[in-house]
Amino acid sequence: MSIDNVLAEIQLRLTEHPALNDIQHLRNLVAEIRPPRPHDIDRATHNLRALCFVLRQRLAWRSALRHYLLQVLTTRKLVHLFTDTGITQNVGFWTAARQRLLNKILPPLVNDDYIKDVFGQLFHEETDHIWVNGIEDQAWVDLISAIGFRLRTARLTHAALTSEILSAVQVLSYRITNIGLEAELVRNHPDIEKFESPFLRQNDAINDYVLIYSQWLIDKTQLREDSKHIEVLLTQCEDISNRIRRTASFQGVSVSLTRLLLQLTQSIARLRQLLDVLDSRNTSTTGTTSQLGVQLLKELVKADNERHSLRNLIQTSTELLSLQVTERAGRSGEHYVTNNRTEWMSMLRSALGAGFIVGFMALIKILFGYMAMAPFGYALLYSLNYSSGFILVHVLHFTIATKQPAMTAALIARAIDEGKQKLDELVELIVRVLRSQFIAIIGNVGLAMPTAYAIAWAWVMITGKHLVSPEKAGHLLHDIDPFGSLALPHAAIAGVCLFLSGLISGYYDNKASYAYIPDRLRQLSWLKKILGEAKLLRVTTYIGNNLGALAGNFFFGVMLGTIGQLGSFFGLPIDIRHITFASANFAFALVGLDNHMSWQVAVYSLFGIIAIGMVNLGVSFSLAMLVALRSRRVSFGQGGLLTVLLWTRFWQGPRDFFLPPAVQEEPVVEQDAPGK
Repeated sequence: MSIDNVLAEIQLRLTEHPALNDIQHLRNLVAEIRPPRPHDIDRATHNLRALCFVLRQRLAWRSALRHYLLQVLTTRKLVHLFTDTGITQNVGFWTAARQRLLNKILPPLVNDDYIKDVFGQLFHEETDHIWVNGIEDQAWVDLISAIGFRLRTARLTHAALTSEILSAVQVLSYRITNIGLEAELVRNHPDIEKFESPFLRQNDAINDYVLIYSQWLIDKTQLREDSKHIEVLLTQCEDISNRIRRTASFQGVSVSLTRLLLQLTQSIARLRQLLDVLDSRNTSTTGTTSQLGVQLLKELVKADNERHSLRNLIQTSTELLSLQVTERAGRSGEHYVTNNRTEWMSMLRSALGAGFIVGFMALIKILFGYMAMAPFGYALLYSLNYSSGFILVHVLHFTIATKQPAMTAALIARAIDEGKQKLDELVELIVRVLRSQFIAIIGNVGLAMPTAYAIAWAWVMITGKHLVSPEKAGHLLHDIDPFGSLALPHAAIAGVCLFLSGLISGYYDNKASYAYIPDRLRQLSWLKKILGEAKLLRVTTYIGNNLGALAGNFFFGVMLGTIGQLGSFFGLPIDIRHITFASANFAFALVGLDNHMSWQVAVYSLFGIIAIGMVNLGVSFSLAMLVALRSRRVSFGQGGLLTVLLWTRFWQGPRDFFLPPAVQEEPVVEQDAPGK
């Protein structure tokens, strides 16, 4: 079927049924415009311009199409298309996710009385928004002109369509008012109750506007005002929303608050669009209405295509939450960046302390491995070992090097997003991050290996036998073989666990602030009796400041302890490899072989340890950076230039990438906001 055939069919059907409003003909017309490939914008534009040309040449077809489109629009409810499509509904995240999943399996019933449902039938391909938005606005405006919607005969339906838009405006206004009265918004911005709320005032202004506009539609001699005074009130509503978002940066945020703010932002934006369309309907703004209508069309098509998308739901519903989670990680990342020799040495001591503890954690894991248990028993004991060890490292203010990338990636992403960092300054920040990362790894490995070596020989002297047999030593060396085993894929899995632990830390830091966990703990009378007033204050303050780190370390330990056992249980080749534990295991293997190891094997094993560490850090950093940038909707387009500058910086001063400067450097990153 061609465009000519579709238009001829519409003309024929109208002759037989003047009240024709069946959307099938319109679907056929859209199908003729739709390109074979959604990204073929040139083809779509050519098809649209071909339709314009035909309509200008065949006036009978033009009149038939215009009459048919008006029948489709005026015989159905238009309100819900404007008030629902592209606006987050007032349901919980899990409810919305369940609905979208069920709709993919069993699509919802299509109600032909609503333009909202008809619209979804016209642009039913999930990729339609690509070519619809790809076509230039002027091409769509030319189509509206070619159809002749501005002719006097078409404008007779102006009042009916405008009434539908006015109804949509009122619905959106009531929705904004309702959100402004939500307890969660009031909790985060108490001034709403102290002063006259713009959420209420905008609704009064909208109702007056709609009443006067409706009277003007009946009697054009009456005067009507524009919506400029309403715009002021909507801006005030947005200001409150922005204040709440800023407050959330240090008070935390919830999914429900995120959903409310998102719904508020979307409703205000849609209300503005409809008010602009209404105010554009006068002789001095010819063409403006068409342009606004085209912009609205593109937005509606994209929103309708994504209405069943789980990915879109997750992205929109958790955007602010993920931003706060990564923001927390970014602020924690500031503590992992050293700016002078004193801080660098402090980082070294902190990493050495962690390496010492890891040596004993590796010992305990080997001892647990000698027990005869089911996979669940191993998983439980390994998880307790890892979790308690990592929590002890944190409590003693030591540093695990591989925990740094998830934090420092968010820090760099924040620096990029703020736009205050010149590329040269960003290079210096990255140099400091790499320098801090380097010394942390040296500290961890530098003491984990000799600690494990000393433990292994102490075990021989105390028990008279080796901690690991030669067979076990061979197995430990095989586990760190970078090419002869799955060491590197397993290191990547550990990197994912490191990344997830960073998100978990940010989530629980956010939770501690938003849910007032320290203050609520202080209200427990039984806890106050046990600890006393002063000690309770110290404990709850510590929990408030460290809940994220404690939770992140706990869950990281659980992940490391269970993944290998899950692989064993399900027969999957999955496990974890961590650079610090790999270095400790190398030392155990060396003692188990009575130091009888060729230099080739030793060098190859050390190379495997370094490779494991690089994969640990690379995977964790990459994932954390990706999430941090996406949560801020930032795309860094200067990556190539940044790489060149980093390489140049390395050749100019390679020492700075590993050793601290002789004089103190000023931190590049801003300090925490007041109140933190």
